Amino acid sequence: MRLSGALAARRAGERACGGRCAGGNDPRCRARNAPQAAQTAQESHGRRASRHIARRALSSPVGGPSTEREEEALLRDSAAAEIYGIPRSEWLKLQAPARYLGNEFGAMHKDFDAAEVRCSLTYPEVYEVGASNLGHILLYTLLNRTEGVMCDRSYYPGDDLRDLLAKYDKPLFAVESRRPLSDFDVLGFSLSYELGGTNILEMLRQSNIPVSWEERAEPDDEPWDVAAGSRPLIFAGGPTATSNPEPFSDFLDFVALGDGEELLPEIATCLKQCKRERLSRSDTLLRLATTVAGVYVPQFYQKMQGWGGAVFPAREGVPARVERRVADPDPTAQVGLVPFVSTVHDRLTIEIRRGCTRGCRFCQPGMLTRPARDVEPSAVVDAVEEGMRKTGYNEFSLLSLSCSDYLSLPSVGLQIKNRLRDEPVSLSLPSQRVDAFDDNVADVLTAGNAKRSGLTFAPEAGTQRLRNIVNKTLTNEELLAGVKKAWDLGWFQVKLYFMIGLPGETDEDVLGIPDTIAWLQRECRRGSMHLAVNVTISCFTPKPHTPFQWHSVSTSEFKRKQNLLREAFKDFHQVKVNMTPPEISAMEDFIGRGDRSIGKVIRRAWEKGATNDAWWCNMDGAFQTWGEAIEEAGMDWKYRQVLDGEWDVMEKQGDERYRKQGGGGKGRIDRGELADKRLDMPLPWDHIDTGVSKYWLKTELQRALEAVTTPDCSHSDVCTECGVCEDDEPKEGEARGRGSNIVFPSPPIPKYLGPKNDRTVRTQRLRFKVAKRGDMVFVGHLDLMSAIERACRRAALPVSTDASPYNARPRISVALALSLGATTDADWLEIVFYKRLPVAEIRRRLQEQFPKDLHLLSAEEVPIYRLDGGFTDKMSDLMRSVEYYLLVRAIAPGTIDKAAKAAVAAEAVPVKRKTKRGKKKKIDLRQTLMDIAVVDDADNSPLGRHAPDILREAVDLAESAGGEAKVVRVRSKVLHNGYAPLTPDSTVEMLNLVSEGAGVELLHIHRSDIELGEQKRVKPNQQRLASIVRWEAFAAIGKARGQGPWAKGMENRPDDIDTRWKLA
Repeated sequence: MRLSGALAARRAGERACGGRCAGGNDPRCRARNAPQAAQTAQESHGRRASRHIARRALSSPVGGPSTEREEEALLRDSAAAEIYGIPRSEWLKLQAPARYLGNEFGAMHKDFDAAEVRCSLTYPEVYEVGASNLGHILLYTLLNRTEGVMCDRSYYPGDDLRDLLAKYDKPLFAVESRRPLSDFDVLGFSLSYELGGTNILEMLRQSNIPVSWEERAEPDDEPWDVAAGSRPLIFAGGPTATSNPEPFSDFLDFVALGDGEELLPEIATCLKQCKRERLSRSDTLLRLATTVAGVYVPQFYQKMQGWGGAVFPAREGVPARVERRVADPDPTAQVGLVPFVSTVHDRLTIEIRRGCTRGCRFCQPGMLTRPARDVEPSAVVDAVEEGMRKTGYNEFSLLSLSCSDYLSLPSVGLQIKNRLRDEPVSLSLPSQRVDAFDDNVADVLTAGNAKRSGLTFAPEAGTQRLRNIVNKTLTNEELLAGVKKAWDLGWFQVKLYFMIGLPGETDEDVLGIPDTIAWLQRECRRGSMHLAVNVTISCFTPKPHTPFQWHSVSTSEFKRKQNLLREAFKDFHQVKVNMTPPEISAMEDFIGRGDRSIGKVIRRAWEKGATNDAWWCNMDGAFQTWGEAIEEAGMDWKYRQVLDGEWDVMEKQGDERYRKQGGGGKGRIDRGELADKRLDMPLPWDHIDTGVSKYWLKTELQRALEAVTTPDCSHSDVCTECGVCEDDEPKEGEARGRGSNIVFPSPPIPKYLGPKNDRTVRTQRLRFKVAKRGDMVFVGHLDLMSAIERACRRAALPVSTDASPYNARPRISVALALSLGATTDADWLEIVFYKRLPVAEIRRRLQEQFPKDLHLLSAEEVPIYRLDGGFTDKMSDLMRSVEYYLLVRAIAPGTIDKAAKAAVAAEAVPVKRKTKRGKKKKIDLRQTLMDIAVVDDADNSPLGRHAPDILREAVDLAESAGGEAKVVRVRSKVLHNGYAPLTPDSTVEMLNLVSEGAGVELLHIHRSDIELGEQKRVKPNQQRLASIVRWEAFAAIGKARGQGPWAKGMENRPDDIDTRWKLA
């Protein structure tokens, strides 16, 4: 078998340019391949015409089976042999390769070449974390809405992808355009964690981009143009970057401070103008720093010796303090991507309130997001309803720092449940205030839920005194009342969050945590059963821009207190305790409150291999690596006293009169000669204007020392004068200020109306023939089933569910799961509906919501019930045989044909398998084999028609190595006696066994047929038949006349609703 002319020419071109262009982007490749380009264009036109025929076929009636011509038109567009210049077979070796393909539902795929500004949001965490991050999805959507701007995405690669890219000498890429990150104008990182800086450096290294802004600098007389060889601009946003960007200033060209909804489009628009004016890199950054509020450019500021790490402007025109941007949340822009793989937050998330004014003195988000801004209740309801119908999710979350402070929560939650009562949807809420948990909130969580979500409360401290110090205004009585209410309403387990190491904490406060849990378990008891509690106890880490930003923590004290807790909890029952390692808190503190000199530590730690995931793989090793990096950077742990805790804001070092007073006295601010002057020293983050004044933070520290609480200004008439609110309207041309609190009163709370239809009834059962190809082969079976469920919801199809009260599952099934990477034109899919619809309409609506590489070839209605009243057999019980076409490779020519004939001639091929319990079991591979043979005309086989590029690539490589690649047809029977049909992997194993190690290797799988048998014939049950006749007669009378109490509601009974025992 020979390669096609176009493919051979492309291969020759790749060899000419060394493969750098991945198939034709090099000028030499384009010149060499010009004669074949016309032929390829004609073939492409033919494929487009085929797709047009396919669309017409889908809109045609579905009374009979699809013709071969229609199926051929659907499947003619073949899978490419390579993705990003890497063979598809290599991608199949990755864990969840669908993470990196950018083909999610809702992906925008804007034209890279047509855009004036090309952005990529590069999330420095794995895909499962980044793809479910609300800010990531929101900014991706808003940037792509900006005229002349395209925005792509990239994620921190898994170890397997990193190794694969290194093997083929490929840089890190953006998932949608599949372009190297170095081709983009600007890369935006989300920095929400102090230890995430090393991940940013690693992503830059894998993208072949220098990690520091100095290494990326360019001459001032040259225009900044990435297409001409300039480096992309690197920036970061997120809470950690906004709080204190100085530790990361060596690596970033600029920082976006605060909310990004308005800021990032303004940045992109400014860059578009800079490119038009052909400004230099430095002038472009200066334009950003001086014209876009909220942009901080670290290279335009200098650190002054003797000023505590504070920085000051070194370039004329840049602001002395850079203001944090504030935007109102827009729930309509938060409906976006629906990944194919399961993510950390695999649900629709809608923000209901941004900002928190509770004033917890340890809480950095509460200080950085002021003022509090409610979303209008009607906008939340509309956004959730639209989002659930657009995405197909069956679960949604209402997001806020303190969702209990959203007064409209009960009303909004029940309104949403009433609007979506046709679907079994669930609501999950983040951590709630236990003092606000009542019957209304419980109704929101339980009404119509497909499953009951858990409850999480955060008392934070074990005693009332310590809660007053940190301004957590929660009494013991309120804590018990909330937990007891949850227990009485059926929550038998709750999750509680506490912290240790808070300022003023004593051992009595620490032991108050187990005392509190023991008390709750005594009060929440029913017979021998009591409340189960999952407890998470974190180590307090002081954060910038909080009243406790001057406090130092002690790693040794953390360990001592954790030992106290372990001893106290050892005899508890149904209590699961999780304590965070103090080493992680130490590093978070060391970096989070550092100045520019910390950049040397971060870079050295990265060079020594300390990326983010190292903490979870080997915490002790990671901590040691960071310690070595600190030493090699010429620093020590005393920079922030995080090992010994040398400075406690509750005591004066060396003054025994005030030691261990625990916040009961006057504190440290008004002590005259004993006052600590370090409170007035400059801090590395003083140039970041969050709106909260430093004087107010010191005042709050004083109130903490006196154990005095501060009220919540958004739910009281008391202004605490933190300095954030700005009531004046901005002048024309000025950026909008931070505004003031926005709180909407609660609308009336409606009653839950209950499900509109009984979703458990079975009225209609359809069987679809499905084809799977292209990038969908990288989606695993369970993820594919989730994608089909969501497609059904987006199509608004009345899918029947099982009767589970907590986790109802739709009645969707396939005949046989398909291996990852396999193509097929013979998958059988069955869906049961609770309401009858025309078959053609169901197929059309479902196909419109399917991914582009998943096709419905035919649809037919099949019986639900047998004549005796029982359910008809499932497809798995009807299977008779399965047929595969396998692309295999062998080292020596002629080996595959000999192995196939030997397999047919063999009487038995015994192998040993391990059962689920670990025991060995002997099975016979030959027992289920019906036939196996090498296909003579591989090009015209189903595999050749679906994946011609893969076939030709394999043949070319095998022949060049002196071996062979063949297509083998395998048919296996289904015995229904515990023996599964022969799988492709087992087939290759059998070929190697019967040929005594021929070295046969599986390259590609195509499933071409699943034969289903006839339903079993049964005699009708005469008694049930008579009952049906009587019921239908009574139903007809009742529907017409509404006679008798038994016929209540019968006049509204639709004609298309079958009774339970109606014959198929």
